[in-house]
Amino acid sequence: MSQKVRVRFAPSPTGPLHIGGVRTALFNYLFAKKHNGDFVLRIEDTDQNRYVEGAEDYIIEALNWCGIPFDEGPGKEGSYGPYRQSERKHLYKEYAMELVEKGKAYYAFDTPEQLDFHRKDHEAKGKTFIYNWHNRLKLSNSLSLTQEDVEKKLQSGADYVIRFKSPQDEELKLNDMIRGEIKIDTNVLDDKILFKSDGMPTYHLANIVDDHLMKISHVIRGEEWLPSLALHQMLYDAFEWQAPQFAHLPLIMKPVGKGKLSKRDGEKGGFPVFPLSWKESEGYREAGYFPEAVVNFLALLGWNPGTEQELFSLNELVDSFGLERVNKSGARFDPEKTKWYNHQYLQAKDNSELTALFAKGLSNHLSEDSPDFNLDYLETVVSLIKERADFVKDFWDLGHYFFQAPSSYNEKAVKKQWKEDTPKLMEEVIKILSDVQKFDSVTIETAVKGWITSNVLGFGKIMGPLRLIIVGDMKGPHLFDILELLGKEEAIGRIQYALANLS
Repeated sequence: MSQKVRVRFAPSPTGPLHIGGVRTALFNYLFAKKHNGDFVLRIEDTDQNRYVEGAEDYIIEALNWCGIPFDEGPGKEGSYGPYRQSERKHLYKEYAMELVEKGKAYYAFDTPEQLDFHRKDHEAKGKTFIYNWHNRLKLSNSLSLTQEDVEKKLQSGADYVIRFKSPQDEELKLNDMIRGEIKIDTNVLDDKILFKSDGMPTYHLANIVDDHLMKISHVIRGEEWLPSLALHQMLYDAFEWQAPQFAHLPLIMKPVGKGKLSKRDGEKGGFPVFPLSWKESEGYREAGYFPEAVVNFLALLGWNPGTEQELFSLNELVDSFGLERVNKSGARFDPEKTKWYNHQYLQAKDNSELTALFAKGLSNHLSEDSPDFNLDYLETVVSLIKERADFVKDFWDLGHYFFQAPSSYNEKAVKKQWKEDTPKLMEEVIKILSDVQKFDSVTIETAVKGWITSNVLGFGKIMGPLRLIIVGDMKGPHLFDILELLGKEEAIGRIQYALANLS
């Protein structure tokens, strides 16, 4: 690539960033870094009616949380700013006028009422009204009116828009880096508005002008922009500018596979669709996902590395990424797979890092008179329970009995484990634990299992009830590891409590 690679992510600040938008940003970032290029954030806020307070800050925070920060953008001014379209609006009119002068665009004076009349008239005849070559000379514009009438209207301050003059009877050959060659018959295209009567450009004009002025080399965006590709290519041709290369990413589909993933799917399925929380909708960050896990699962939604590898660091993604391995068809979103990714990243993390995260929220679960648990104790708990966890927030459910003795027991387990002779046997276990000098897992296990064997007892007769007493349920890591961590006094105390309350 002789030209410097410059890509842009250009969201509108109309609400939170959807996970599909994050993936678009990620693919732009990976492509830029792979080719030692620049990743630009441009805020497309020309539609002030749909502008939402706080949305721009949300977009920036989300990219930073994901670890895919932009090189240039609002607050990181480069040589091609400003990076908000609302701050560039003085630029666009001259480009719209240039197209009018070249005969590639024209003034249209039709009122909303006139256009509405034509729409309804077409509908009544079972047709669709398209403003283009086949009817533009019958409508109110600078192609159908005399030069004198046009001047009069402009001088009187009449409302107008500037429309692009789509060519007639041509076949456009467009190239997409993911989809290959696309052919379009220009006769089916409408004369899109480029400049509105309120003095603001439409998305199409602003987008092209900004991409050109910001020297964008590749436009990597969602599949929903494919219908705009023909107009954008024709605009580049009309200005006689070199067009960037285009790549349209596949949609992220609902978990059931049909239709585009939406906020409602997340609400129904109980999973996030936003990177960070927005109003009442939970984000991936707040749901307890690690940003690296989110980036990893998003990268593999619609892109295939060509190998069996599923776990990638950001650097490995940059090295492996290429648009030639992006799929054309939509990628089904699998909420269970996203949890699997988080589980993998949690298992790989250092216990001390997980302990610090666990310690942050532990006080929410403990009563005021709970003893203080030191970090060494917490880290041992984490090491024993983490393999069953998908999230740090699972640690409490998996290990609450390390911090609070059970005051009640799983009823099904009690019926199954607590037999007539159990209290007598548990009294014997108390004696054995009392006699253990070095209270560690191996020594306790040797003593208890030796006693079981020499008395020809079934292991289930002892181990099941003992686990129920210590944990309150039939779950948890190796029982003797739990006993070691709790200590002799606490372990015996729990057995005595159970004898008093279960017998």
